[in-house]
Amino acid sequence: MFIDIHELESHPLDFREEIRPDTIDLGNDVRQKAPLKTSGHADLVQEHHGKRHVINDIRLKGNLATRLEVSCARCLEPVEEEVAREFDLLYRPQGVDARAEELSVSDAEAEIGYYRGDGLELEDVLREQILLALPLRTLCSEQCKGLCPHCGKNLNVEQCSCAEPLEDPRWAALKEIRKKLE
Repeated sequence: MFIDIHELESHPLDFREEIRPDTIDLGNDVRQKAPLKTSGHADLVQEHHGKRHVINDIRLKGNLATRLEVSCARCLEPVEEEVAREFDLLYRPQGVDARAEELSVSDAEAEIGYYRGDGLELEDVLREQILLALPLRTLCSEQCKGLCPHCGKNLNVEQCSCAEPLEDPRWAALKEIRKKLE
């Protein structure tokens, strides 16, 4: 769904969408397992910079919910994650804040996104919000043993026959010092 700035000039826009799995590209590591349900409101926010300069910002306020499949960080087995998130976002025309000199960014300015042309795609906004809602690291369980670093077997399923790594003799001197300190 395209949110057009010219349409917002005449009236705000309410949206309610249900997006099928695999419609939005979430990358190789994330797979959408259930329809993405979203609803919300888009309206125009006009910022006055001086007497004659007006910036047309787009404000999106809404929510989303779906179920995703990601890989466990230890054993790489698929794990399902429920994602539900509310958002309140502000998008400004790209290039309107460009200046010749470098400036520091305030906390408020860090929350601003940018759109190019006559508006923005709702799917792009949703993609960003889904990826932000995911935890940095997902585990199938806290007790996950992961993969064997030598043969690659999933240690949750079967024990491998790899020998325990021998201790590197170069660390022996440091181990002696540690024992003395304890």
